[in-house]
Amino acid sequence: MQFSLTALCAVGAEKIVSNELRKLPNMKIIEGGFGKARFQTDIEGLYTSLMALRTADRILLEAGRFSADNFDGLFEHVKSIAWEDFIPHDMGLHIAKVRSRGSALKSEVSVQAVVHKAAAERLCEKRRLNRLPEEKNAEIRVHIEKEQVFVLLDLSGDPLFKRGYRLEGGIAPLRETTAASIILLSLWRRKFSLFDPFCGSGTIAIEAALYAWNAAPGLGRNFAVSCLPFASTAVESYVREELAAKIDFNHPIAIYGKDSDENVIETAKANLKRAYEIALGHKLSGGMREELPFLPHFTVSQLGANLPVEDGGYLITNPPYGRRLGAKADAEALYGQMGAFCRRLPGWKICVITDHAGFESFFGRKADSCREITNGAIGSYFFQFSGSRE
Repeated sequence: MQFSLTALCAVGAEKIVSNELRKLPNMKIIEGGFGKARFQTDIEGLYTSLMALRTADRILLEAGRFSADNFDGLFEHVKSIAWEDFIPHDMGLHIAKVRSRGSALKSEVSVQAVVHKAAAERLCEKRRLNRLPEEKNAEIRVHIEKEQVFVLLDLSGDPLFKRGYRLEGGIAPLRETTAASIILLSLWRRKFSLFDPFCGSGTIAIEAALYAWNAAPGLGRNFAVSCLPFASTAVESYVREELAAKIDFNHPIAIYGKDSDENVIETAKANLKRAYEIALGHKLSGGMREELPFLPHFTVSQLGANLPVEDGGYLITNPPYGRRLGAKADAEALYGQMGAFCRRLPGWKICVITDHAGFESFFGRKADSCREITNGAIGSYFFQFSGSRE
């Protein structure tokens, strides 16, 4: 059986998630779009996409796709969807989100009400019920692009950036999927050093380690698809075993995170321990193997301190900004200090994600490239500066 799926991602990361899909078996990419990539695959590929994609925030099943430019047409098309094949007897449904762009169906509240009524009527008629169960709900999303309507069933449950290793994120944390996106956009590889001088809770360093280990980010969690009629426990177990078998801890990596706050460094170390144990397959109460030398290193340090390694590498960071530092002027002064520090790194590629559009003017250097990318609801900019050697 083939499934039509949508991978939601940060706006600006569409190409990255499409590239990830191309590297996975049995994936046929249909199209990319605004914060998403559509693809087709089988049940094994469905589970693989949930567990292995680093940059996708959710995986959604396309329950229906049709053209509609009025609410009567929307109702009839939604009611014609075979909801009884997608939603089990003990579940109701919830229209979690509506997104409408360039459509006559502009009122998201009205779309939400019409879609719920149509799907509920279908299920009640098919199952001879007066009303749907209310204890558990399948989550439905509706995306409308001009006259095209996509009715999508969530397979993820919790968003995929919730890997399970980060219990505390600090103030305005960087999403795990956004961190993975900028790592892949930077073209970093494990043969190079990676340094984050504002590591906070360690997300960039930990996502880089998972990438270097070839550890699928979703191995430590469950998914909403497990409750749906077409779920397969046997296939899910097989995919988990296949992905776990590909993990390799034995390649040397040089990943370093520093921060001036001792408390967040302790949080980063705890997050790293959980990430390592999930990848290793241990319960979270276990300990890291002492003989394993290839782990990220987190230390308390100010920005101007010596580099952890002298040779060139990648500096990838999410520096404090107004929401985290307290004042925009303080953030801008820090960007100037960053510029002075990075001028001491002629062999390093500098990669910075920030919500400040004018970062370059305070950093003191024009970026080789700048890409807009979202971090949750925060619009951000990803600046890359080449590592020319002097």
